[in-house]
Amino acid sequence: MTRFDVPDMSCGHCTAAIEKAIKAIDPTATVTCDTGTRKVEVESVLNEHALSEAIRNAGYDVKAAAAI
Repeated sequence: MTRFDVPDMSCGHCTAAIEKAIKAIDPTATVTCDTGTRKVEVESVLNEHALSEAIRNAGYDVKAAAAI
C-alpha cells in the first residue's frame, strides 16, 4: 500500500476525481481518501510513480508518498 499527501484535496468531488483517475489506470486498485488528513492510500499493482502521476493528471498536487 502507498500513502500520498494531497494538500489540495478538500471535498467529496476531489476524492471522487482522484479515485476515478487511479481506477482508470488500475481498475482493481483500492483507494481510500481522507479529506481531514488530506491523505490518499492506494493498494495497487502499479508503482508509486504511476499512481502519483494519475493523481497529478486529475489536477491535484502530490507532496509526498510512503509505502506502508
